Amino acid sequence: MNKLKALIVDDEWNMRNLLRIYLTKEGFEVKDSSSGSEVLEIADNERFDIILLDLMMPDMDGWEVCKKIREKQMTPILMLTARTETKDKVQGLGIGADDYVTKPFDPEELMARVFALIRRSAHQQAQAVAEVKIEAPEMIIYPEGRQIQVHNQSVDLTQKEFDLFALLAKNPQRAYSRELLVESLWGHDYLGESRVVDTHVKNIREKMQRAGLSYNPVQTVWGVGYKFFAPGSTPCE
Repeated sequence: MNKLKALIVDDEWNMRNLLRIYLTKEGFEVKDSSSGSEVLEIADNERFDIILLDLMMPDMDGWEVCKKIREKQMTPILMLTARTETKDKVQGLGIGADDYVTKPFDPEELMARVFALIRRSAHQQAQAVAEVKIEAPEMIIYPEGRQIQVHNQSVDLTQKEFDLFALLAKNPQRAYSRELLVESLWGHDYLGESRVVDTHVKNIREKMQRAGLSYNPVQTVWGVGYKFFAPGSTPCE
């Protein structure tokens, strides 16, 4: 069986070494980097099962690194930082990070989160089999290929943005609460706030509008949460 591969990105040697010890003990093959710009090249040339990404780095902060990685791949990203402000967590999750851990952290909790993200990623990939496409005015959604086209042009969503939008689109008559969306997409062990959903919805709406979609496909259901809307949307073969 091939080893799981982890990429550590942190400008502090002590932290990189500590994370390497934890991951190696659990059987991971580990590569590390102290530079945000360097890690983009590494991530382009190698496949990893998870990326542990520090937020504060001198050359390129973790937010920017996360955004650039998300433009090309959907490897699970666990952000690490000493900053505890909720707005920082919301921002990190909003740009595509899958989880957020503050320093100092408990080693057992860290590894539990690492394995949870890897399992969730594997499950999502396994579920993307032989699904129908979803057609709506001006738009087609391909759940299996994880693609969205508006006016025959691709719309680039992050992993979580796509998962959220696809879940709503598959169930167009259902209104989802923020709490249910968080549990469905981040898992019941997620410890952050449900308003991270609002950030993702805002991003989806803006990207759809920029792509030229003439209507808002994610409608607010006051007192409940969100639902998908498209005039006459129907799944088809």
